[in-house]
This record gives sequence, C-alpha cells and structure tokens, in this order.
Amino acid sequence: MIFTPEELKIKDESMKPFIDPEEIQETLNSTLSSPEKVREVIQKSLNKSRLTLEDTAVLLNANDPELIEEIKEGARTLKERVYGNRIVLFAPLYVGNKCTNNCSYCGFRVSNKEAVRKTLSDEEIEQEVEALEDNGQKRLILVYGEHPDYDADYIAHTVNTVYKVKKGNGEIRRVNINAAPLSIEGFKKVHEAGIGTYQIFQETYHPETYRHYHLGGKKRDFDYRLTSLDRAMEAGIDDVGIGALFGLYDWKYEVLGLVRHTNHLEACYGVGPHTISFPRIQDASTLNWNREHIVSDEDFTRLVAILRLAVPYTGLILTARENPNIRKEVMHFGVSQIDGGTKLELGSYSQSLNEDQNLNKEQFLINDSRSLNEIIDELLTDGYLPSFCTACYRLGRTGEHFMEFSVPGFIKRYCSPNAILTLSEYLVDYAPQETKEKGWKVIEKNLQDLEKAKEKVNTSEIRRRIERIKQGERDLYF
Repeated sequence: MIFTPEELKIKDESMKPFIDPEEIQETLNSTLSSPEKVREVIQKSLNKSRLTLEDTAVLLNANDPELIEEIKEGARTLKERVYGNRIVLFAPLYVGNKCTNNCSYCGFRVSNKEAVRKTLSDEEIEQEVEALEDNGQKRLILVYGEHPDYDADYIAHTVNTVYKVKKGNGEIRRVNINAAPLSIEGFKKVHEAGIGTYQIFQETYHPETYRHYHLGGKKRDFDYRLTSLDRAMEAGIDDVGIGALFGLYDWKYEVLGLVRHTNHLEACYGVGPHTISFPRIQDASTLNWNREHIVSDEDFTRLVAILRLAVPYTGLILTARENPNIRKEVMHFGVSQIDGGTKLELGSYSQSLNEDQNLNKEQFLINDSRSLNEIIDELLTDGYLPSFCTACYRLGRTGEHFMEFSVPGFIKRYCSPNAILTLSEYLVDYAPQETKEKGWKVIEKNLQDLEKAKEKVNTSEIRRRIERIKQGERDLYF
C-alpha cells in the first residue's frame, strides 16, 4: 500500500486522538471547487483510488446543480462497478436499554425518566431470534445501551445465545455488535465469540458540539470514544463500523470527519472500516435537540453520493430511520446494506412484552416500518439482488479493503453467486407466491448476466446448488 505524506505522519499514531477540528474546518474553507476539479476527483474515485480530505472537500464545495448531478452519477457508476446490483439485508435486535450516559438527543439517556428500562432474558432473546428467523433473517446487529451490565462477558454470552437458536431452516449466520467501547481485552473476548462487525459511532466529530450533547457518563470522553476502534483493531477485530449522527453539526464537516477516521484506520492498520453509517437524527422519547443543523433530503442524498465516492471500498448502511422514498433513491448511488422488518422496542419481534409496558419508549423513531418481505419484493421489482450472504466472514475473507473491490472479478465469482443462493433459500422457505415468482425471474436474469460476463463464472454449478436448495440443503456458498 502506498501512503501520502500526510498519511505517513499518522502511520505510527495508533490509539492516539487524530481529529483536529481546525484542520478539518480549514480544509473545508480553503479548498476551491471548479467543474474541472470536481470531474478530476470523480474520475480518481472511478479509477478505484480513495479520496483525501482535500478531494472530498472539492465535492462538498460543489454547489452547482449540474455538478451535484454529476457527483451522483459518478457515485451511481462506482456503486455498480464495486457492488453490482446486490443489497445486503439485516435486522437490528435491541438487547437492553439501560444506559449510564446522558446524551440529550437519545431516548436511552439516563435522565429520561419516561423510559422503561429492560434487558432481555436469555429466553426472551431466543424468542426474538426465533421470530426473526421465521421471517427469513440471517444477519443481525445486536444493540445495547452503554451500561456496566453490558460488559464484554455479557455481550459474548448474548452472541453465543443467538448463534445457538435454530428454528426449522432458520439460523443466524452473522452477528454484528453496536455497543459501548471496550478495552483491548474486552474486544478480544467478543472477537472470540465469533462476532462480525463491531460498530461504534462517534456521533459528531466536532469536539465542542460533542461536549454540548454528551452531558454525562463515560461517553462524554470524546477521545476515549474516538480511539475505541483502534483498540478493537489491536484486539484482532478487522471488521469495524464507524458513523456520525447527522444533524448535530454541519454535515459537510461530519463527512470530512468520517473520511479522516477512515484514513486514520487505513494508515495505522492497513484496512479501513468495514461499514460507514450516516443516520439523520429523528425524534425520540423526550428528545432535546437543537435543530440548527438539520439535514434536508437534498443535502442527505448528496452526502451519501459523496461518501460513496470518497470511500468506494466501504459498505454504506442506511437504516429504517429514513422513509421508503429516500431509501429507494440513495440505493441507486451509494447504499449497499439496509435493514428490513425493523422493530426497535425491546421484545417486539416476538411481542413477548405486554401492552402496558409502554413499548413506544424506543431509542428513536423509524420511518420505514415495512416487513422484510415487502422490502425484498420492492428490491426485486427495482432489479436489485437481495442478499443475506455471510460467506466472506466465515471463510476469513475480511479486512483488506473488501476483496470484492481490490480483486478483479470478485463480485461475479463470489458475491453475486452467494447472493443468488441466499435469495433462493429465502424464496423456498419464506416468500409468498408472488414474491417467489418475481424472485426466480430476477435470479434467472442474474444468471444470464453472469454467463455473458467477461469473467468466467461456473453458472452450471450455481444452478446445481439452487436445485440442491430446492431439495432441502441449506447454507451453500462459494
């Protein structure tokens, strides 16, 4: 890997704070944007080179509507080249909402006396997982409040509990984590439990704003949270997820913060984040939030396209915070993973809680409450290939900048065939008749496209494996 002079300076700066707000703001303020520069940066990204802070600032400072459309078109082209037409699906499972932090924008905060505090028992976790498996889910992210009860041992225990649940043909094949920062030893424990990605969002990369919204608890320590994924990397977790909560501060600054974080991880560990999330702040129980930096739909779709170009090898996650129309739009030029059939209330997948327990005291509100099948059906209608694939993680194809990006033909040899096989499982086991018919047509079209591709793909073997799935075999992958 070749590093720029700026990156070489931070090559040995692992586990040290790396955000300089003055550097980011100065880059944003001083970088000029012209049609020629914008097109040069877009081409750099299309040539599979990640962007610097200055490159990204060129895109951020382009305000001409025609240039913004060129940025989106570039992102659309890049996404098709890197990810094809696949959309990976997952579901969040909230395990517990106890929290010692006091983040004024979050319904979990300790000062929210209206919140009904709850931690799922092992039996309730099993019930939730069974309900998710009944819908066809294969990938979960477990979400925890930040509380001493949810330490590394507990997280590892819940991960093992989830993996043990099998119902019919249902099973969870990848468990990701969204929880508090841990020590290196703590990260080692959860790594040994077989987790996928460990997500920790900085929320805002602007230290002054961070202090304004984080009023108490360990999360108030900006630097400790900032370096948390360095500790995860040191512990051997090479799949980490970063994110910012857009709406707390200037969205352009936050995009540069995410790029700076990405470049830091690459320079120090040789691999950037596995995923980037960019939720917009939404209303929640007794929310206390300054709406000065609210992000419009227009700016939101624009920032997704810019992130796609800035970090072409990194998965972009869009959650059900966004409404179906926005989700549909940004999938064209950026997003590669979405959740489906999402429920945020503790115990709500299996409805194991009683109505009088006031289930509506969730962390935030969602704007896409459609079922998993409704979302899959729309994806199929729009020509996407829904995927529940977990093969790379289980075969050790992790880190190294997404091999699907760096190895020619990787998508066609592995990703598309595995997406086809996981979709076949879903169609056989869970889909209603209308979705089945639509799904098999999409699979056939993708097989025909693979047969026409320059890279040689053994579609005959894919077809044989589809028939094996129809005969009852499961978990076949390349």
